[in-house]
Amino acid sequence: MRSLIRKYYSIKETQGIILSEKKSSIDAGLRALEKHRSELEKYCEDNPIFKYSLSPLELVQAPLSAMRMSLAGMEADVGPMAAVAGVLADLSVEAMLESGAQVAVVENGGEVSMSSKKPISIAIAAGEAELSREIGFRVEDFPLGIATSSGRHSHALSFGDSDAVTVFAENAGLADAVATSLGNMVMSNEEVNLQKVLSQGLTIKGVQGLLILIDGKVGTCGKLPRLINLTDNKGERLQITI
Repeated sequence: MRSLIRKYYSIKETQGIILSEKKSSIDAGLRALEKHRSELEKYCEDNPIFKYSLSPLELVQAPLSAMRMSLAGMEADVGPMAAVAGVLADLSVEAMLESGAQVAVVENGGEVSMSSKKPISIAIAAGEAELSREIGFRVEDFPLGIATSSGRHSHALSFGDSDAVTVFAENAGLADAVATSLGNMVMSNEEVNLQKVLSQGLTIKGVQGLLILIDGKVGTCGKLPRLINLTDNKGERLQITI
């Protein structure tokens, strides 16, 4: 397979990265991002409760992005906007695959949707937290959605106090919503609190694995991609900054 093309993009306040072996697929992914984001912005203008609700909302008729956000929010018991970045990343990846991409990876505001015929390494940078940028994941099973919430380092709303709660799920929209939900639950580095959060996360259908990083402590459960030392990794790498 040819070398991957990496493109950085900015759409209003959102920055991200797209990886693929084909420029045409990257273009298709960007068009999908802009299209679905535009539809969603119009829907939010007409339905402000959707934009500001912190509780799940069930929708009957809405743009595809809003419907998926609603479903993810109901699974995770959070408002639909908790899934916005992940859902848009999923829709972009779907457009890239439809265009014929063998590698389709979209990082959208820190949340990642990926489908690939080659392994991809992921680094998560959570401010100056201990272990940040030192460990990462070698993803070899696809499709996969990865999302991270932080009560200390992210600009996104969180009621918890973790350095990072990272969720691996069947799609990025679900991972995004669950990361927000579980991130709200992390109040201390005590083992009983971490075990409660990890156990709760694995009860949600579609969640594959979880990682919590707080004060140098790491808690994991479920199926995680292989952990790697980033200083030794020589392959294709995508760094996610929260």
